[in-house]
Amino acid sequence: MPRGEIQERVQRYIDTLVGTGAETGVQVAVYRDGALVVDAVAGSADPATGRPLTSGTPIFSFSTGKNMAATIAHLLVARGFLGYDTPVTDLWPEFGGHGKATTTLRHVLTHTAGLPAMPLEITPAELPDWPRVCAALAAAEPRWRPGTATGYHSYTFGFLVGELARRATGRPMHELLREWVTAPLGIDGQLYFAAPAEALPGFARLEQPAQQRPALPDGILAPWESGPSADLGNDEGILRADIPSVGSATAHGLAAMFNTLLRGRLVDAARLAELSALAFEGTDRVFGTPARMALGFPIGRIGAPAEERSAAFGWPGGGGSYAYADPARGVAFALTKTRLLPNFDTALSVTAILADHLARDEERP
Repeated sequence: MPRGEIQERVQRYIDTLVGTGAETGVQVAVYRDGALVVDAVAGSADPATGRPLTSGTPIFSFSTGKNMAATIAHLLVARGFLGYDTPVTDLWPEFGGHGKATTTLRHVLTHTAGLPAMPLEITPAELPDWPRVCAALAAAEPRWRPGTATGYHSYTFGFLVGELARRATGRPMHELLREWVTAPLGIDGQLYFAAPAEALPGFARLEQPAQQRPALPDGILAPWESGPSADLGNDEGILRADIPSVGSATAHGLAAMFNTLLRGRLVDAARLAELSALAFEGTDRVFGTPARMALGFPIGRIGAPAEERSAAFGWPGGGGSYAYADPARGVAFALTKTRLLPNFDTALSVTAILADHLARDEERP
């Protein structure tokens, strides 16, 4: 367990959140320049039983799992299986209908492929059926010409990356995650797509106050795609399925993965610079908000001051989890939690504590 000012400040803050009932369970992990400086946990993994939350308890964290899927996409490129500008149809010929033949991995990673929403016939019940979902995506008509606009690919993202990975390597995403990331980094049991049945009793249980369901954007995404649901995140069939747009993780596992990415163990410095650079900028067609996309990640730390043009990149997850890497500061951050809320207040407060600590550190002689 790290000891120091920042560890104590974060631990004290999340203890207060749990003590006041604002949160039920929170994990925070931070690496700085390769050292684990925060590994804080508070609350319970299952409010019904009182089982304590530990830093090794996986939590289904919705789109925070996109950080894992995007990392695997970059490892596919780094290992020579395909390139960022490889047409999807080179590996997946049937995907090319309805004007999608020009789609590349770059378009998938920048959410410019034009398939932000699952086809109407795909509901949560069909998500574990990989062939059915991919066939529906191959047959779908894009909402815009690939590469011309961006819009959050809520659930489609992971299947697009994952089918390219499967066709390139012959392996499903959950196997690649373990073989390429968790096993070599020594974090087995901390990052999951398709969790094994024997691991599920150790998972946290999500909970969601009825009055705290999020407001949904109009139009493109189905309600189940655009808002987190504790019922979905606690469903054993979903937890055991390969759905790499979402995932189960510990904060430590996510921060360790990003730390290793920053330290050059997963990709070299040139590829890190390429994957974290601005690749597409525009208005998100789903949410109507400004979007600055790197390859596979949004750019900028959420909640950062407008004047901060950060090189940080990483995905938040519905309900309030968040993970990012900041190459300029050598920081890898992750926060996961069990209570699903329609905001990122906890993540914003913890990242503000960290930003204040870093600023003070930089001022010291």
